[in-house]
Amino acid sequence: MQMIELGRTGQQVSRMALGAMQMGGRTDERDSVHILDRYLEAGGSFIDTANCYEWWRRPGSLGGQSEELLGRWLRDGNRREQVFLATKGSAVPRFSNDLWTADGTANWELARRTFEGAGAETLRDALDGSLRRLGVDHVDLYYVHVDDRATPLEETLEALDGFVKAGKVRFLGWSNVRTWRLERIRQLCARNGWTLPVAVQQQHSYLRPAASSDSVSIVDGEQLDYLGEHDDQTLVAYSPILKGIYDSAAKREGHAMMGDYAGPDADARLAVLAEVAAESGVTPNQLVLAWLMHQGSPRVLPLIGPRTPEQFEDALPALDVKLSDEQLRRLDGAGA
Repeated sequence: MQMIELGRTGQQVSRMALGAMQMGGRTDERDSVHILDRYLEAGGSFIDTANCYEWWRRPGSLGGQSEELLGRWLRDGNRREQVFLATKGSAVPRFSNDLWTADGTANWELARRTFEGAGAETLRDALDGSLRRLGVDHVDLYYVHVDDRATPLEETLEALDGFVKAGKVRFLGWSNVRTWRLERIRQLCARNGWTLPVAVQQQHSYLRPAASSDSVSIVDGEQLDYLGEHDDQTLVAYSPILKGIYDSAAKREGHAMMGDYAGPDADARLAVLAEVAAESGVTPNQLVLAWLMHQGSPRVLPLIGPRTPEQFEDALPALDVKLSDEQLRRLDGAGA
């Protein structure tokens, strides 16, 4: 697996990151450990989790299962030095029995209104909890998981800078954030000498958001332009294959992930994607991952989140896909 520099830090991480969101929740321990071991065997190093994963799977839970599983895996094989470890805080909802309906389904509308946020004390407690569950004295990358606009940025940034100075965190990141907030963060860090986040984790894929989409979590043209101009921040792309919708027209039909993308532009890009995938002898899902890894301005680091060992193995061929300049022009230029 090739490596990529994180921002302009000099830190090299694997070209494809592994998301552990479902590990310890929907994905059982045996399959989780298998995926983690295979990722290391394939040359991977960058593993991503969060303190809230996966609270929604179990009534009465507020997360931590993924971090606990990773902690056991790291200890069992003495693997800490092999892993670039990322976790996040700010997206645990305040506990309420109303977070789950009678049938155990998560109440996301309530959760999003009651995220704990990025206040200084909240983040300190969240980070300490993550370190305890992971069984480590520091993490390599710590994200604000959900941008908290109710808390002064100065409070959040000063607290994060303190984590770096205390040696609990090496690098910082931000997720689910508007472009204007990234610029405000940059200005405040420069003005106060605080540590600048070097990773921006957003939903990003080959399809472009439709004009009607207004998601804070999805990269738009303005954000791509901004990150292209500021290469000290790396775009970490979550949901890069949009839950695998590229391989199946039937799966795309009515799929929730298509709500932000469906339209003539998506249809045109899907058609070209299918053509180039056939030429390259790979699936459309694999081609999307390869296309993302070919991007240069901004550089994109896809974050895969396989639920099963089979899904993990299906992603690996993307690492070996070499796209010609002509194929990249066709893929880049496709659209309505």
